[in-house]
This record gives sequence, C-alpha cells and structure tokens, in this order.
Amino acid sequence: MFLWGRDGARLEAVATAARAHGAIVETLSFDVTDFAMLIRELDALDSNNPLDLVFFNAGLGGSLPQDRAGQDPHIAEQMAGVNFTAPAIGANLMAERMAKRGHGHIVLVGSVAAVFPLPMAPLYSGSKAGLAMFAEALGLRLKRRGVFVTLVSPGFIDTPMSQSLHEPRPFLITADHAAAIIARKVARHVRHIVIPWQFAMILAASKFIPRFVVRAVLAAF
Repeated sequence: MFLWGRDGARLEAVATAARAHGAIVETLSFDVTDFAMLIRELDALDSNNPLDLVFFNAGLGGSLPQDRAGQDPHIAEQMAGVNFTAPAIGANLMAERMAKRGHGHIVLVGSVAAVFPLPMAPLYSGSKAGLAMFAEALGLRLKRRGVFVTLVSPGFIDTPMSQSLHEPRPFLITADHAAAIIARKVARHVRHIVIPWQFAMILAASKFIPRFVVRAVLAAF
C-alpha cells in the first residue's frame, strides 16, 4: 500500500492503522496541486511497483462566507486543482499504464454535491460535477481495455472537512463506516457508489424533479 497527500500527520495515522492490520505501507507527503511532482511521483511509483488499485481521494470544500459573492481567486485555484485537475491528471496517467497491462481499477472520490447547483458552494459543486462526468467518460473509454473506473459520491462523512461546515449535515456517518462500505463495493466493481444510502435515494428521486424546481429550492439558500 502506498499513501500520499498534503497532510503528513494524517497520512502517518492512516499508515499506522493499516500496518496494525498487517499491511506494508509507504507514505509520501506533498501538495497535489504541484502537478509536475504529482506526475513524477506517480510515474515513479507505478514503474517500481505496478498498481492494481488507485484511489484519488484528495478534496477541498467549504461554503462561501455570507459577505462574498464569489470565491477568493486563490482559494478557487486551490480548490479546482485539488478537486478536479489533480485527480484528472493522475487518473489519465494510470489509465494509460493500466490499459497497457490489461487490468486495473481507478477510484475517484467526488460528492453528492455534484448533482446540485449549490449557491453556498458553487465551485465545490462545480468541480465535483466535472469529476463525475470525467469518471463516467473515462470508464467508458477504458471498458474494453480491462480497466474499471468507480466514482464514489459521499454525502456527509464525519471528517475535518465536514466538521468545518456551518450548515446542517444530514445523514452523517463515521469515516470508518464509510470506508467499510466503499471497500466492499469497490471489491465488487460497483461503478457508482453513493453513501450513505439515504443520499442514494435522494439522488435517484432527483432525476424525476424538474430542474426549475431544484433551482427554485436552492435559490432560497
């Protein structure tokens, strides 16, 4: 197992827990928006130890302050880079390598926010919507090449990101519970994983609600 990301302390905590279960773990901490480093490190990693399963799980969230009409440009750059550009770069690199080997599994972690135009978080919902479309398109591209793509669309998971929100967090579940569901469904090659189940029902029902109704409801926020 190889873990990388920006938060070294959190990576080591995950690595320690994995080692306690018998896993061999390496970690590397860097800014995933340093795209040249992302390409270089992922390329080197796969060259040394060909990867069968890769999760792209980094994400930045947060709602706009009430006194702002738009996101701060520097925060916007960071959020778009972490939520969409970095996983898209990494997934494309792995897609090519896995396709040449004829097998592999890429997992992209999005959000249920991808389905709704959230006025309190337009960049977050937009970046996750882009990732959802990318995951679906890449999955179609790789289907005949032996490589599977899964999109995970979580609702509210009890993590530092969701803990920073001031809005209600309906159907909140623990990170351990979410991880167990994801692991089980990834092993079964489920194409789209929505957690918790209440949000899966909401997303299914939303397909039958006219868009103008969705917009009218969300405009109140």
